[in-house]
Amino acid sequence: MTMPTRHEEGQVNPVWLVVLLGLAITGVWIWKRLSVEAQNYIADQAVPMTIIGLMCVLLLSIPIRILLRRRMRSQERTRLLTLFHRETAQEKRLDLVFALLENNEYQIDGLESVIPALKELLATTLQRALGDKQHRIRGMAASHLGALQDLSVVPLLVKALDDDHAYVRSCAALGLGRLRATEARERLKTAMEHDWDQTVRSRAREALEQIRT
Repeated sequence: MTMPTRHEEGQVNPVWLVVLLGLAITGVWIWKRLSVEAQNYIADQAVPMTIIGLMCVLLLSIPIRILLRRRMRSQERTRLLTLFHRETAQEKRLDLVFALLENNEYQIDGLESVIPALKELLATTLQRALGDKQHRIRGMAASHLGALQDLSVVPLLVKALDDDHAYVRSCAALGLGRLRATEARERLKTAMEHDWDQTVRSRAREALEQIRT
């Protein structure tokens, strides 16, 4: 199957142009044949009422969309929690932890019952995923640990600020920012001023700003 090129994707379908042009011509033709009273009525009342109606529909659609999004997120959370409880393989459980927190927008609402299990799995991963090729797993564990709002992991995240990989250090700073860990302020300040990696310095700065708020 041939994929459309970028140029082809950007082209407008000529049929739609013909349809829009036909509608515009038809609208002008109808407008010119209306009486002055009908034109004045449409301009003075029908059009404003239509605009108000559309605005009301738009305003109502916002909370409805929010509620639907929350419902979908809750259903997905329930599904992921069920899979997490059933799963026995450590690697797959870790993937489910990442998915759970991301689906929950890094909030702990609805996850209270599994917070200890999530903390243990993420902390163990951060401490034991030591190979050079596992730095991304360590980093993800560090950033997601911060979402659990458990200050007991602060020493572990502070230690991760000394990791050999910049990705892990930046994720540790992100995690400390999510925790608003005031006890890590000086260590984050050092990372912001002296770490050789720009991303780490930026994450440390963001974390310090979160701590101040």
